[in-house]
Amino acid sequence: MDKNRIEGALDQAKGAVKETVGKVTGNTKLQAEGAADKLAGKAESAVGETKDTVRDAFKK
Repeated sequence: MDKNRIEGALDQAKGAVKETVGKVTGNTKLQAEGAADKLAGKAESAVGETKDTVRDAFKK
């Protein structure tokens, strides 16, 4: 598993926590930061998945 996938999953989790805390406290800035972190994490996970796919294709 590529490190980008792991870091992406962590960023998504961090973003989800920020977004939830932002909603609960009414802090729209924190909520937006959380949503942005989740989106960045998804993108990073996609990069890692692509790297894994390419690596696996060359191993065959």
